[in-house]
Amino acid sequence: MLDLDLVRKDPDRVREMCSRRGIEVDLDGLLRVDAEYRASVTELDELNKEQKQLNRMVASGEITAEEGGRRRARAKELEATVRELAAARDAIAGQLPNLLAEDTPPGAGDADNVELRRWGTAPEVDPETARHDTVGAEWGWYDPAAGVAVAQSGFLYWRGGAGELVWDLMDAVLRVLRRRGFEQLVTPVVAKDETFFATGYLPFVSDDLYKLEGEQLSLIGTSEQTILGAYAGEQVPGERLPLLLTAFSPSFRTEKGAAGSKSRGAFRVHQFHKVEQIVICAPEESDRWLEACQRNIEDVLQALELPHRVVRVCVGDLGAPAFKKLDTEAWFAGFGEFRETHSNSNLTDFQSRRLRLRARVDGGRVFPHTISATAVTDRVFIALFEDLLARGLDPEQALAEGRRRIEAVRALP
Repeated sequence: MLDLDLVRKDPDRVREMCSRRGIEVDLDGLLRVDAEYRASVTELDELNKEQKQLNRMVASGEITAEEGGRRRARAKELEATVRELAAARDAIAGQLPNLLAEDTPPGAGDADNVELRRWGTAPEVDPETARHDTVGAEWGWYDPAAGVAVAQSGFLYWRGGAGELVWDLMDAVLRVLRRRGFEQLVTPVVAKDETFFATGYLPFVSDDLYKLEGEQLSLIGTSEQTILGAYAGEQVPGERLPLLLTAFSPSFRTEKGAAGSKSRGAFRVHQFHKVEQIVICAPEESDRWLEACQRNIEDVLQALELPHRVVRVCVGDLGAPAFKKLDTEAWFAGFGEFRETHSNSNLTDFQSRRLRLRARVDGGRVFPHTISATAVTDRVFIALFEDLLARGLDPEQALAEGRRRIEAVRALP
C-alpha cells in the first residue's frame, strides 16, 4: 500500500509511476473519495465531541430537542458513511503498485532486464543430451506420468536419485540460512484472501491462486505469504530488527497461459518446492539486506558449481509490490540458456503498510521495509541435474557428484 499522504501531495508522481508500470488505477476517483472521507471524519469528530453535551444543551434551551435528535441521527449516519468511504478508498488504493527505484531499467519484459554480472562458464553440449525431462525419464528419476495419474498435468514425481538430491538440497540451504541468523518456520500452506492482499499478491495475481472449494482459503504460491502474514497488525520493538525468517514449503500456482517448449518438463509446474528468505528491517537498512540475501543466493549457486548471471529487473518485468528487484539465472544445459532460478526484491514499506505492521523506533512508529528473496527451488535442482548430464555422467556418477556439490553447500559458513 502506498502512503496516502504521498498520493495526496504528489499525485502526478504516482500517476506517472502507474503509467510506466502499465497499471490503470482511478487515481482521480481515489482522491475524490479520500477527500469525501476526510471531510466526513472531520464532521463526525465534531459531532462526537458534543454528544456528551447534548442533553445539557437541550435542558438549558441552548438547542431544541428536535435539533439534539437531528445531531444524534447525523452522527449515526456519518459513522456508516465513513465506513463506506473508507472501504471505497481502500479498494482503489489497494490497486496501486509500489513506487519504482529511480534507476529501474526501462523495458517491456524479461528480455530487457540488464545483466549486472555472471559467474562460471557454461559447458558446450548438445541440449538434447542434457534434458532433465527426457533423460530423467529414461533413468527413472523424473516421472510426470504418475503425477498425471494421481493429480493432473503439471504435477510430477521426483524418484530415486532425484528425490534424494532435491530433499538434500533444500535441507542444505536451510542449514546455511540458520547459520547466517535466519529463524526457521514451518507455516501453513493455505492462507486467507486478506493475507494474500496484505502481502501484495491480491489483486495483482488472482488468476495464479488455487482456491479451496467452499473455503475462504487458497494454496500459497510461496511461504513469503504465510511468513509475513503472521506479523499482520504487529508492533515490533526496534531492537528486534532485523527479523530474519525462512521456511521450506510446497508452493502452488495455476500458471495459466504457461505452455510451449520454454515450459516443458519440470521447469514450470503447478506444484514446486521452495525455501524463502524474508527480512523485516529498518527502512534505512533495506538495500543492505537486499544485497545480503543476494550473497546467500550466489554463494549457494557457486558452491553447486552452476554458471549463473544476475540481472536487474526492468519495469515491465517487475511485479507490482517490488520497488527494486534482482533476478538470478542459472545455466540450464538442456535448454541451452540462462533461466531464472531466484528473485530478490526490496518491497520497501509496501507490504508493511498493507499488513499494518509497525516498528517502534526512537519513541516513534515506522513502517519497516521487507525483503523477499528465493533461497532455493526445484529449478536449482533442474539446473544441477542438467549440468551433471552435460558432463556425460551416468546415474551412479551423477548421484555421487550431486551429493558432493550439495555437501559443499552444506559446508558454507
